[in-house]
Amino acid sequence: MQRPLAAVFDLDGTLVDNMTFHGDSWLTLAARLGSAATREDFELRWAGKTSREIFPMLLGRDVGEGESAALEEEKESAYRAAYAPHLAPIAGLTAFLDRLEGAGVRLAIASAAPVENRAFVLDGLGLAGRFPVLSGPAPGVRGKPHPDLFARAAEQLGVPPERCVGFEDAVNGVQSARAAGMRVVGLLTAASAAELAEAGAEFAIRDYTLLPPELERLLFG
Repeated sequence: MQRPLAAVFDLDGTLVDNMTFHGDSWLTLAARLGSAATREDFELRWAGKTSREIFPMLLGRDVGEGESAALEEEKESAYRAAYAPHLAPIAGLTAFLDRLEGAGVRLAIASAAPVENRAFVLDGLGLAGRFPVLSGPAPGVRGKPHPDLFARAAEQLGVPPERCVGFEDAVNGVQSARAAGMRVVGLLTAASAAELAEAGAEFAIRDYTLLPPELERLLFG
């Protein structure tokens, strides 16, 4: 098996362990709107989709651009305010990125998070310069589990998807990376190892401090 040329990371739940804070802010918004949506809906079923894809499911009706933008700002600003005091990388992340770069593996982000959330995490962790490619929401780009975000990241890197490894925490995200043609590592911050494996993850890790031997050999020889 050829060694990967690129590693493509999701953001929420993959670079940072923040899904509980996202769930809290979604639940607060859902309660205000009179929705019966549950934490499992947000953290397991809808994770990886864009906010504009989630709102019609949340409200059970079409949602216009103006209303969607206002609801997204309400939810995401509440999330950032709540998570800011806790912002921290998943254990071992920075050293792992150093190792990947040292091995000549290129880095990218593939995330449905809005640009403000991406900047909040990457700037806050001092990682903004580590990822030359940021594949995010754009006109005509579907959220996960569609392959668009991961496929665009590979295209922007100039690396065939089969020579990329995706890092994901959500079932939808694993399915997205697999649909794009990537091998996938699942982070155990939201879903279980069994759920991630069923979605197509080949490996499962709790953090970046200790990799399974087969993944270590795949990435670093």
